[in-house]
Amino acid sequence: MGLGMKRLFHGAFVLAVAGLISKVLSAGYRVPFQNIVGDKGFYIYQQVYPFLGIAASLALYGIPAAVSRLVAERYRNVSPSLRSFYLPIGTFLFGLAMIAFGLLYLAAPQIAALMGDGALEKPLRAAAYIFLAVPFTSILRGVYQGKQNMTPTAVSQVVEQIVRVGLILLVTFLLVRTGSDLYDIGAKAALASLVGACFGIVVLCIYMRKQPIISTVEQRLSWIYIIKTILVYGFFICLNYMLLLLLQFADAFTLVSGLLDHGFDLDAAREWKGIYDRGQPLVQLGIVVGSSLALAFVPSITKKQLKSEKKAVIKLMQSGWKLSFLLSIAAAAGLIILFPLVNELLFKADVGTYSLQVFMLTIFVCSLTLTTASMLETLGKWKQTAVIIASGFLLKWLMNEWLVPIYGIMGASLATVITVACILAGNLYLLNRYLPEIKLFQLPWKSLIVGLLSMLVAVGLFYIAAVELFHVKTRILLLIYVLFAVLAGAAVYGVTLIRTGAFSHAELVSMPFSKRLLRLEGRNKK
Repeated sequence: MGLGMKRLFHGAFVLAVAGLISKVLSAGYRVPFQNIVGDKGFYIYQQVYPFLGIAASLALYGIPAAVSRLVAERYRNVSPSLRSFYLPIGTFLFGLAMIAFGLLYLAAPQIAALMGDGALEKPLRAAAYIFLAVPFTSILRGVYQGKQNMTPTAVSQVVEQIVRVGLILLVTFLLVRTGSDLYDIGAKAALASLVGACFGIVVLCIYMRKQPIISTVEQRLSWIYIIKTILVYGFFICLNYMLLLLLQFADAFTLVSGLLDHGFDLDAAREWKGIYDRGQPLVQLGIVVGSSLALAFVPSITKKQLKSEKKAVIKLMQSGWKLSFLLSIAAAAGLIILFPLVNELLFKADVGTYSLQVFMLTIFVCSLTLTTASMLETLGKWKQTAVIIASGFLLKWLMNEWLVPIYGIMGASLATVITVACILAGNLYLLNRYLPEIKLFQLPWKSLIVGLLSMLVAVGLFYIAAVELFHVKTRILLLIYVLFAVLAGAAVYGVTLIRTGAFSHAELVSMPFSKRLLRLEGRNKK
């Protein structure tokens, strides 16, 4: 492997680790946040969260990817200049940021009305400010990535997330103690994202002092080239990272009005939207478990490598798919069984459990969707996957309009699972079309069935002991029971899979803690 390829893989690994830390932080803080503000306060924050998430995706994925492409193509051996690169691109991006800010700020009353809650105007206006930070972070991240230096992006991402999460929880805790209005708290929580972004900019500026990325070499870029690359390439890349966000966006606009049609009054509809949103952080964490390790088997490779090492690449893809399938189905099944306990442990009350159990199926289908999307991106089919995701967003919106008035939040859960399943079907169709050699459903079915049954028995026994025998109610005892159930279920499932030959020797060697896993294999392989 050449030096350039090693640097590319190292950079991809650094970004993956930073992304994993950020995802865990992004999902994890919402549990204590809900505990502090309750379901109604959680609902308020979740209504503005999609806008914050869109800005974050643009600043982290879409625009940096487009800028890095400009740098890699035109500034391979030199750094860009202030006059010919930073000034025109910065002007264009800041113009777009001002438009996004102005639209959200001025249209906040109308957006709040469309969401079915006029009081959301203030939190929506607070969320608009985050778009003003996007040009600064995205340009600097993009230039460093174009130079195959992923560390500044990774460090700034983690610092930004830590500051944002810490500030949200601190400010929320202090405001609740002073008896502040929940909508004011939602607005302050939204502004905390802006503060986090500013810290990210500071980190990137520190890196600029150590590793300068500005030169005096003039190399003009045409406006058409800049606009086309940023708007088209950046937009399509961004869509590929926004699946869960777009589903939440559809929920923000359709769920409350659908619940009103279902027969709830406005206060009850807000509460039930907050209850439904309890599932979001759990699904997010479940997808981290189900797809992050699996995606390590799908490296960032070029089309040229795919042609020259096709068999090896297909083998890696199949291993990634298998790992995603085995981990995500177990994460979803375990959460579904334990959800009554988890609901009470994390959110203080066992409410909306059946609907949220259905929602947990999203972990399985979404993990597989992200894995297949990564494979298609390797094949250069990012436009097609983006179109499928955009179509899925429309499908989710329409299904919410149809199912929520009939079934309440159960309808929203069904709409999410069906939508993601349709997106997965579209991705599988594309994979079969462009890479017919790949055999995704040649899975260790016997090992999977035996492993799942063993895990379900282990977890089920803990659940029965907690509910029927000991009638556990306190959150400390619930935490102990849930932790033991999760650890026991994971251990039983993992050992069963390995002992029944679900993984090849080469796959086990590639995993973390491979020496211990090989001992469980029970066979001496060289």
